[in-house]
Amino acid sequence: MVESGTVVKPMPQAVAKRKEEEDGQGGETTTFHGSEERDYQGRTYMHVPQDLDVDLKKEEGSIKNFVPKKLIHTWKGHTKPVVALRFFPSSGHVMLSASADSTVKLWDVYHQRELLRTFSGHTKALSDVTFNTSGSQFLSASYDRMIKLWDTETGQCINRFTTGKTPHVVRFNPDPENAHEFLAGMSDKKIVQFDTRTRAIVQEYDHHLAAVNTLTFVDEARRFISTSDDKSLRAWDYHIPVPIKYVAEPYMYPLVRSYAHPNGKAVLFQSADNQIVVYAAGDKFRQNRKKVYKGHNNAGYAIDVVVSPDGQFVASGDSGGYVCVWDWKTCKMWHKIKVAEGAVTTLAWQPQESSRMAAAGLDGKIRYFD
Repeated sequence: MVESGTVVKPMPQAVAKRKEEEDGQGGETTTFHGSEERDYQGRTYMHVPQDLDVDLKKEEGSIKNFVPKKLIHTWKGHTKPVVALRFFPSSGHVMLSASADSTVKLWDVYHQRELLRTFSGHTKALSDVTFNTSGSQFLSASYDRMIKLWDTETGQCINRFTTGKTPHVVRFNPDPENAHEFLAGMSDKKIVQFDTRTRAIVQEYDHHLAAVNTLTFVDEARRFISTSDDKSLRAWDYHIPVPIKYVAEPYMYPLVRSYAHPNGKAVLFQSADNQIVVYAAGDKFRQNRKKVYKGHNNAGYAIDVVVSPDGQFVASGDSGGYVCVWDWKTCKMWHKIKVAEGAVTTLAWQPQESSRMAAAGLDGKIRYFD
């Protein structure tokens, strides 16, 4: 019995949990590391450089790509594994990296290739990072259960989102009409649709039976495909919380990473049984049995699969420290480069160069190839 008038002290666990939640609510800081914030014309690093021997404003995929062969630069700065790399949309003149050291960093891809900015504010490892279509903002998702929206230029944290569960994957809606909305695939099997302006949850897609791993917009962002640890693939009409297609075969493994082919007709998935599989992005969402990419090892890791901007090469990391490149049409492996001792888990093609690619993974270094 508690006598009236006594003040009951909260349990220490409750206090700790409350403090942790409050810590997650703010404390964002940003540091500019570059040599100068503005050039002599007052432009920041958001300005796409024009003094290069490559035109960064041309249409993506308009030039022929080649397989990268040699290491040309290594960016160092993260103290733990890098979990995601994202080039600035369309121009690719700067690059974001998210790491298990709980920070996001922005790097210059040209000139001195210096570290430009660090975004701090998460308290645990990051799980994903993604730009909006213009590159003016990006989302970071972390195991501290927070999703944060940042201003790329100033480093300011604009908004915070949480469902109380861990976000595994975040994707902005690429359609200009819904550019203020994003999807988050959560550890509690749900896909949640947020509005960045109101912080409200606009829709929940709750059909998966295990944690959600990938989200891929298809069909001009009218639809999206999700995959999960429940070994299934589901396709949805945006805004409508009932799947239009459900694919689950007894021989399927979890599809842990995805990438939409630039032709808009196919989506590639890293399957946990050491192969990359392809599904149609159209009405049927059928697996394309003719296209399977093998020869790498992905066991135990969620390893990115990416496609060159012109659509002719498929690339993936590897748990043994390799980067593997295949021909999209023939599925033959072109190249397998040893780039690190630990696993290479994330990679990205530079959208405007003919043969440049960044790769990173367990050792925390970001390597740039040409």
